[in-house]
Amino acid sequence: MKRYRIMKIKEIIQSQIIETQEELANALKKEGIVVTQATVSRDIKDLMLLKIPYGDGHYRYALPSEKPNVMSKSHTAILFQEAVIRIDSAMNMVVLHTLPGSASSVAFAIDHSRTEEVIGTLAGDDTVLLILKTPEDVPAMIKKLQGLLKN
Repeated sequence: MKRYRIMKIKEIIQSQIIETQEELANALKKEGIVVTQATVSRDIKDLMLLKIPYGDGHYRYALPSEKPNVMSKSHTAILFQEAVIRIDSAMNMVVLHTLPGSASSVAFAIDHSRTEEVIGTLAGDDTVLLILKTPEDVPAMIKKLQGLLKN
């Protein structure tokens, strides 16, 4: 049943604009698959779905690219320009404040940029925490992130 549900989620995401977990659950229900919000949430995580801008300040779920390690710089810049509001730092950490619901997409882009200074990211709903190897890496990372915002 899970494989069938995952297959249907992929079909739905590719053929419809789905902005929320509730909309996805309703689309699955129309396909005869009744699920809870928790199940939809787990499936979204398992599929590594992204929330991408599609116009007029709205975001929709999308499948990650076939090669998630190759995210173009222009795509990343557009994502940052659309989603990142503010950048802060402390010690070896950088905090990105984003529009609500955008943090996981921004974290995904950072995780797959293969930036050596970044040990890892942690995303909430509207905040991304970047943990860098050393405090000395912070100024260069902030400059790189600000460059993405200006492109």
